[in-house]
Amino acid sequence: MGKLKSLKLELDYETADKITVCLLKDHREILKKELKHFKEGTAYVHPEDAANNIKLIAAMDLILKYFGE
Repeated sequence: MGKLKSLKLELDYETADKITVCLLKDHREILKKELKHFKEGTAYVHPEDAANNIKLIAAMDLILKYFGE
């Protein structure tokens, strides 16, 4: 993955919040699907990663609640 140098991007707070919410929801769904497959035995996830994903999902739920989602 490349790096962006000297990128200056200005967004209003509402747009930044919407982007944050969209990214959190998307990543949370990815983690939930990964856990579902892990529990079904259809995908390998390291046990520590699975436990970490559960914590991450809970944290994302808390943050999304802060944003009113």
